[in-house]
Amino acid sequence: MPEFEILGEIDHIELIAAGKSIRDLKRLERMYGKGRWRKHKGSALVRLADNTIHYVEVHWYEAHGIGKKEIKIKRPL
Repeated sequence: MPEFEILGEIDHIELIAAGKSIRDLKRLERMYGKGRWRKHKGSALVRLADNTIHYVEVHWYEAHGIGKKEIKIKRPL
């Protein structure tokens, strides 16, 4: 079972960084391919591995045609 499961939709989405201002840009392009990479943050309801449900801030990378990659929980809200 994955570390967590997102329940519903991610809301309050904000852009954190785009293009060359992303620290991991070379790694993302090497792993997933070239694209217009952006780093986003938002809020979501998640179910953790221990079956507890929390409202948290999540961060992820996204590129057109590639999709959301590396979704991480950053902090509880």
